[in-house]
Formats: sequence, C-alpha cells, structure tokens
Amino acid sequence: MELLKWIQLLFGDYGYIVLFLGLVLEFIALPFPGETTMAYAGYLSYAGNLNFGWLIVLAFLGTTIGITITYFIGLKAGLPFIHRYGKWVLLSESKLDHVQKWFNKYGQGLIFIGYFIPGVRHFTGYFAGIISVPFRKFALYAYSGALFWVVLFISIGKVFGPQWNMAFHMVEKYSVWIVGAILLLAIVLLAVRYRKPLSALMHKLFRKNKAKTVSKTR
Repeated sequence: MELLKWIQLLFGDYGYIVLFLGLVLEFIALPFPGETTMAYAGYLSYAGNLNFGWLIVLAFLGTTIGITITYFIGLKAGLPFIHRYGKWVLLSESKLDHVQKWFNKYGQGLIFIGYFIPGVRHFTGYFAGIISVPFRKFALYAYSGALFWVVLFISIGKVFGPQWNMAFHMVEKYSVWIVGAILLLAIVLLAVRYRKPLSALMHKLFRKNKAKTVSKTR
C-alpha cells in the first residue's frame, strides 16, 4: 500500500514523465516498480485522467531507451566495468551469474521473455552487450518484447479498472505462462491463416530434399 501511495503521489505531481523516466531508470537497474506503475497508469487511463495511446508510446520509449543504454554499456565497458561499478546500480556479480544461467537455458530468446521474469529483465541488456549479441538481433528481441510487456501491463489497468490491483497480481504471478500461451496461440492462428502457403513451402522443401537424396545415392 505504501508503494501504491508513492506511485499515486508521483503521478499527481509529474504525470506522464513518471512513467517514461521511471522505466528508463528501472532498466539501468535502479529500484523502480515498472509493472505496478504501468498497471496503475492504465487505471488512470480507464478513469479518463491519462491518454492510453500516449501511455503506450511513452512506456515503450522509456523501456527501449533504458535497455538500449544498458546494452551499449555492456558492449563497450564489458565485465570489468560491471565488476567495478555494478554495485552502484544493484548489478552484483551474483545477479549477473543468475542471468547467465537463464541465457544458457533460453538463449537470446531470453531478451524477449526476460521482461516477464522477476530479477532478470533489469540485466538482460547488460549481458547481451557483454556477450556481443549483434545489435539488430538484440533490437528485434528487446523491442518486440518491450512492446508486448508495456501493452500487457498498461492494458490491465485499462481493462480491469478499479479491480486492476487484483488482476495485476494474478498476471504478475503467472506472466511467463500467460506470455507462453499467447505466443502459442499466435503461432497457431498464423499457421491456420497461412496454411496453404506453408503447405506449399513444405512440399517444395520436401521435394528438394528428396531430389538431393536421390542424386547422392547415384
């Protein structure tokens, strides 16, 4: 409740800028409740105090700017910088090791799903830079994940209105499973929508592989 009162006061004093700067700072690994703030901002949109479209734009920009800054810090400064100054932005070696284990498990896809894993999203940008993930690939995963993340949590407040807090805690608890289910549903819908072109492509690839196999056996 104290956290929520603090967020309410910030929005009352500074409006949209709270969301933008707060998310930039969160991804530099400073303590800021990004998800709670977005859900509450969505509720303010429901109440007619803030514009939903502007909230999405500013939250997306704050998130992508923040995670891009951390990517380039990791890319240019590397591990020596983290070892020396990481403690000042709550980026300890133990947390970096934790993120490395997640990277080993999920690969570069962690940059996308990391937004929904507590204690991970703040450090994926740094680590992606440290291991020199190509920027185009980083941007693809990071920016698409950011859009998905901000739309989901701002929409909680917009859709559920006065019940946003209860819905927020449910989504926060099961966010990884919810995202997985949504992505699976999207893949299924795309497969159904484009089944004829996909079938033709698969048939073409099958015939091509079969032809190669026959030519090798001769």
